Amino acid sequence: MTKAIRIHQPGGPEAMQLDDVDVPAPGAGEVQIRHHAIGLNYIDTYFRSGLYPAPLPFTLGNEGAGQIIALGKGVSGFKVGDRVAYAATPGAYSEVRNIHANLLVKLPKSISYEQAAAMMLKGLTAQYLLRQTFRVKKGHTILIHAGAGGVGLIACQWAKALGATVIATVGSADKAKLAKKNGAKHVILYRSENFVERVKEITKGKLCDVVYDGVGKVTFPGSLDCLKPLGMFVSYGNASGPVDAFNLGLLSQKGSLFATRPTLFTYTAQPGNLAKMARDLFRVVSSGVVKVPVHARFPLEKVADAHRALESRATTGSSILIP
Repeated sequence: MTKAIRIHQPGGPEAMQLDDVDVPAPGAGEVQIRHHAIGLNYIDTYFRSGLYPAPLPFTLGNEGAGQIIALGKGVSGFKVGDRVAYAATPGAYSEVRNIHANLLVKLPKSISYEQAAAMMLKGLTAQYLLRQTFRVKKGHTILIHAGAGGVGLIACQWAKALGATVIATVGSADKAKLAKKNGAKHVILYRSENFVERVKEITKGKLCDVVYDGVGKVTFPGSLDCLKPLGMFVSYGNASGPVDAFNLGLLSQKGSLFATRPTLFTYTAQPGNLAKMARDLFRVVSSGVVKVPVHARFPLEKVADAHRALESRATTGSSILIP
């Protein structure tokens, strides 16, 4: 028996229950992991609330790091005792779980369990956003909404290292300091400032090459007004609610803009892509170009408090659960 957080009916933070569950021996192609740290991500609240439906009952969490304690038939490339991490299929909010081996990456010695749990989903998201969806280069001006959030802090650091001028929106003065410390050249307090007007001022009317928007409803369609002609709007999350259906003609009216709604799981679907993306992420973290501090730790049984903190936007950077 092991402990796991399960959802029997979607709802608020109180919908999460700490259950005793049986974990069978790993099946063919699977390994069994004992978690040392578990990632907390805003997407977890979408599954908990029912915004993203899932078969009931289910265990939340897409991100974790730990040690392999058993191998299923046919697993190659891994052994018992290996330090591994993943950002993949739900089931992370647990002490022990089975997971398919092709969803795992080995952790280099330079990356701790806590770092890995804090950065796999957020860091791999930053990797595809900056290096694949829109390839950020020296000279680009980019806007990152929620610049003091988990993805935002990693993306600000990484984009600065790539030579971009980073503009970040944040919700408080403390978050503004954090974003600036982590690579944002300009910070906009979106609650008290009109971010569209501030972007126009900062860029002297030239606007941005790309906008990365994990906020959603409250920043749309303003984000489109921050883009120069042929710029790209990248919507990768909806912390304030989903972007409603809109008239595609807006894109032509505002400068033949591009708009996309990518997901990490599409980028990692092809064999070999996950390992390649993880190597890129581990390289920038191991070299110190990107730092991934853990700003909050919650015991597994206090997961409701963790979700309340996430949804109140009281968190900055990365938070983790400790089983």
